[in-house]
Amino acid sequence: MKITAFARKEQGTGASRRLRRAGQTPGIIYGGTEAPVAITLDHNALFHALRKEAFHASILDMEVDGKVEKVLLRDFQMHAFKQMVMHADFQRVDMTQKITVKVPLHFVNAEVSPAVKLSSALISHVANDVEVSCLPADLPEFIEVDLSKIEAGQSVHAADLVLPAGVTVVHGDATVANAAA
Repeated sequence: MKITAFARKEQGTGASRRLRRAGQTPGIIYGGTEAPVAITLDHNALFHALRKEAFHASILDMEVDGKVEKVLLRDFQMHAFKQMVMHADFQRVDMTQKITVKVPLHFVNAEVSPAVKLSSALISHVANDVEVSCLPADLPEFIEVDLSKIEAGQSVHAADLVLPAGVTVVHGDATVANAAA
């Protein structure tokens, strides 16, 4: 995904309020060997991009005044009751160093598992995402959790997940889903 941003000179509460009233969102790019850069983004484009799951767990191409950098969304703040993005933080990514990112989980085949079909058990999703460590080029958009073989009373742990090559789970003992009768 590609995002266009502009460097901003003015900082502070008043300057940020003026940006928000003008339909812009203040943000920052930090990390790597370069100094942090204060940026401004188009609010509507950012708001709609944040609604996409892939935007949160993928390497983004950020163009700031003609210069393209690889970044990762690290944090964003929303208004308490308005549908407004208040601020966004992006981290520069070095393609040769491992990063640690939370990747969303997609649960499949729960309705055909023996726990549901034979035991009338309920499958609960304990976690919606899992923290992985990998090179930025190996970062998956999501991880699929196959629940077709889960029995009643069993659990699926993060260590049991089928991961792409080069990706490791940070906390392998964490429970991802369980089936309870």
